[in-house]
Amino acid sequence: MRTTAIDGLHIIDVDAHITEPHDLWTSRAPAAYRDRVPRVEESNGKRAWVIEGNVELSMANPASVIRKDGEKSKGIEFFGWQIEDVHTASWDMRARVEVLDRFGIYAQVLYPNVAGFGNQNFLKVEDPELRLLCARIYNDAMAEIQAESGERLLPMALMPWWNIEHSIAEVERASELGLRGIVMCSDPDSIGLPDLADEAWLPFWKACSDARLPVNFHIGASETAFNMFGRASWPSMGMRRRLALGSASLFLENSRVLANMLYSGILERFPELRIVSVESGIGWIPFVLEALDYEWEETRSQDEYALPMAPSEYFRRQIYGCFWFEKTAPKSLVEAIGEDNLLFETDFPHPTCLYPGVQEYIAEVTADWSPTTRRKILQDNAAALYRVSLPS
Repeated sequence: MRTTAIDGLHIIDVDAHITEPHDLWTSRAPAAYRDRVPRVEESNGKRAWVIEGNVELSMANPASVIRKDGEKSKGIEFFGWQIEDVHTASWDMRARVEVLDRFGIYAQVLYPNVAGFGNQNFLKVEDPELRLLCARIYNDAMAEIQAESGERLLPMALMPWWNIEHSIAEVERASELGLRGIVMCSDPDSIGLPDLADEAWLPFWKACSDARLPVNFHIGASETAFNMFGRASWPSMGMRRRLALGSASLFLENSRVLANMLYSGILERFPELRIVSVESGIGWIPFVLEALDYEWEETRSQDEYALPMAPSEYFRRQIYGCFWFEKTAPKSLVEAIGEDNLLFETDFPHPTCLYPGVQEYIAEVTADWSPTTRRKILQDNAAALYRVSLPS
């Protein structure tokens, strides 16, 4: 294993992605469903993930910018790549562990691609039983990956959020499988369900709290939140600028999600519940917290919904933000955000991922941190949150 720039720490990367192998669902589905679950098919020279015969879930692009030879692509050429064109560690999790060793990372939290960052793509299927099966098969596969990696890879469980009772049951099943957190859609109200602050969701929040499973809101975790090539850029922009603007806009979308959580009262009801804003950066957090506290008082929101603490206090007690390419915030805003609320990520192997200069970046942004701050942000916060057993 490569010696880390921060000697003695077991660095935990809290956001990376798995390029799902093409047989992830078909190899695990019951016989009656084998022709209905997600699989890759080719038509007119193009591959796509399809489900239920001919419903397209997504293109089969592996969403990896790491070439097979290990070089990182910049630009948009990766749009046309297939799984054969990208680094094996994008989809083979045994190779992923080797990459972790090479870059001095001990453990890594994994998120999906095909299902959508909030498991929203399965809504394209009308059969609720098939939807649920797809989520459950994915979670079973992720539990296998976690075990085979010696619990160095920690995939988050997908939720069948379109059904509250099924979601509660899947929280409990994910806990039984040994998974360490869940991926949640940020906007179930977009399909006519109650929003997450509604009392109908209280048993779900209780289940997550009781199971000690952090609720992770990845950017783009709903049809509402994922608008990468929609309203972010002006129509006159070319594809490269649209990708750049869409990516940057997605990072900021999570401020809306966290603001609603902080005003909702959920965190007051469930003080042991933990929330993570994933792949959204941290530079915006001090301003948003200050704005939320100010507007709470300015609009007399307390008269509508009484909270014993200011919104920013709930953040510091129960919410985490993640950073990777930023330099200003990790160098200058740690105290304003709170060192207990910060986590490190790489977003490997997605566009914008911190690769290959992981250790160089860590050394630069942590140069003025105290040993205690380094240990918390790079290791201890994530180890406690995701229950990572660190080597002695």
